Amino acid sequence: MATVTLRGNPVDVAGQLPAQGASAADFTLTAADLSEVSLASFAGKKKILNIFPSIDTPTCATSVRKFNEKAAGKADTVVLCISADLPFAQKRFCGAEGIENVTTLSTFRHPEFAEALGVKLASGPLAGLTARAVVVLDANNTVLHSELVGEIADEPNYDAALAVL
Repeated sequence: MATVTLRGNPVDVAGQLPAQGASAADFTLTAADLSEVSLASFAGKKKILNIFPSIDTPTCATSVRKFNEKAAGKADTVVLCISADLPFAQKRFCGAEGIENVTTLSTFRHPEFAEALGVKLASGPLAGLTARAVVVLDANNTVLHSELVGEIADEPNYDAALAVL
């Protein structure tokens, strides 16, 4: 079990974040239109999994904005913004912000995703939500980069994630 912090206080994270070179396991999540999508739905594309606790927090919102901007020009690449927020909240946020270059996905029907990806907050006030993490996959779902952000309130390393594409 990994440990991160939330404003300096230790928080346990269940599961194991996939390591560079590992093959990502398929998963199913809920899209903005309430359909079920899987990793296989994005076959043949490079994928940035931007995983965070809630789109309604400042750092999470910033990460969605920055990946929307920075990854927009990357060929054959999709940015999957994943949280436990309901698809309605994700869609509302992206609409209000004019965000069009990311795909929002919710864990609300699939809580198993968080532990399978090693991002389930197992203790602390946000227990049950996802830790902040970025996992970058190639077109064959091999992990090119993974980062479990040590302090939940901090932004991920965008440059490191984008550099592997």
